[in-house]
Amino acid sequence: MTDPIDQCCIDTLRFLAVDMVQKADSGHPGLPLGAAPMAYVLWQRFLKFNPMNPDWFDRDRFVLSAGHGSALLYALLHMTGYELTLDDIKQFRQWGSKTPGHPERKHTPGVEVTTGPLGQGFANAVGLAIAEAQLAARYNTPDHTIVDHRTWALVSDGDLMEGVCAEAVSLAGHLQLGKLNCLYDDNAVTLAAGTDISFTEDRGARFVACGWHVQHVDDGNDVAAIDAALQAARDETVRPSLVIVHTHIGFGSPEQGSYKAHGSPLGEEDVRTTKHNLGWPVEPTFRVPDEAREHMRKPGENGAAAEQDWEQRFKACAQADQARAAEFQRSLHGGLPDGWDADIPVFPTDAKGMATRAASGKVINAIASKLPQLTGGSADLDPSTKTALKGLGDFNPVPDGDADDDMQGSVGGGWSHAGRNLHFGVREHAMGSIANGLAAHGGCLPFTATFLVFADYMRPPMRLAALSKLHVIHVFTHDSIAVGEDGPTHEPVEQIASRIGGRM
Repeated sequence: MTDPIDQCCIDTLRFLAVDMVQKADSGHPGLPLGAAPMAYVLWQRFLKFNPMNPDWFDRDRFVLSAGHGSALLYALLHMTGYELTLDDIKQFRQWGSKTPGHPERKHTPGVEVTTGPLGQGFANAVGLAIAEAQLAARYNTPDHTIVDHRTWALVSDGDLMEGVCAEAVSLAGHLQLGKLNCLYDDNAVTLAAGTDISFTEDRGARFVACGWHVQHVDDGNDVAAIDAALQAARDETVRPSLVIVHTHIGFGSPEQGSYKAHGSPLGEEDVRTTKHNLGWPVEPTFRVPDEAREHMRKPGENGAAAEQDWEQRFKACAQADQARAAEFQRSLHGGLPDGWDADIPVFPTDAKGMATRAASGKVINAIASKLPQLTGGSADLDPSTKTALKGLGDFNPVPDGDADDDMQGSVGGGWSHAGRNLHFGVREHAMGSIANGLAAHGGCLPFTATFLVFADYMRPPMRLAALSKLHVIHVFTHDSIAVGEDGPTHEPVEQIASRIGGRM
């Protein structure tokens, strides 16, 4: 039996979303109706945030990878006290509003990453979790903890179908990102039909095989079961967690369980029917009971207290190690230390000439030694792209000294989450999307590297990085149409035409 105040809050979220979509005559009501209970439990009982300071560093990060369900996110932001008014809510999907059709980073307070192209948000969440783990390993000490937060994501059937998601799942499990927790809205419906026509694999088994901690919640309306699953996910400190919540798309509506609830307004008659079915007043629209608003403001108040506690901990860290604290602050703000470019090599004229990738590698390493936030890697191409950061360690879950001598630290410096070389494997698409998450987190200046011909695998995250104004560096080598022995499959003819000739 759901507590009455919890039910009131859940239904407030549901019908704010339904009324947004209906007023706009455009949008996706199905996900908010089905996923509101899990979103409510997460935001009310687990997520660490301060709506008065959305950019507070040690907040938890929430990613709505299923970005089409943006109406639910906007309802959450409004109810928990972010600077998003009821008038903003009523302008959902309108030109110039703060509530666009899919979430946009730095446009709406509380939105961490731009999502909508499915799978991208999931991979962004992996990048956010990598950033937290790397910064924690670098800046926390036994006496001072200044980096300690989690990454939460709400993902959909469509997300899990995408190849970029499969790449990111595999890497996240290998890296043992224990502070990455994903809620899967398993409603068995996509835009065009039920998932049974194209997606019948055992998704939980796939995640388990990749090293994830997996749980099932059989009833998406069971608040107590969701709460217990999220607690167990938070208690798992090594493996990333997936909570598969079985829901009904369009819950309570005449279109419940149908693809028709995915991406179209319910219509005035069905909105009335849905409100009757769930015991919600038909009028007024955009109804927010006082008790629901008061109840959902409490987590933000707790977050404000958590931020004050963090500020005290950071002051103590700064008093103990001023240089460490200053470096941390500079990295967060994207600052450059004095003399960061002092040792950049200059290459004399040479008749034969040095390969540009070799020169680039020397420059990257000269900068990396002075710029602690610079981190990144290649899609299994370090020996060819020359982008390995020598002596700066590999980001991997094995602590220094625990690996065999012949395997520990391919470029020197050992394996640990403090290592600044990221080994993405042959996963170009996820590499680009994870780099976007690293950049969005703050404190990291990520770079990626691959052959120019494979840039096409990275077009979606590169486009989103541009839209989101994310500072990500992409290193493309073997950029000549005369690559040579590898043949036409590795000659970037079209890539040069589209990216240089087209000014992309």
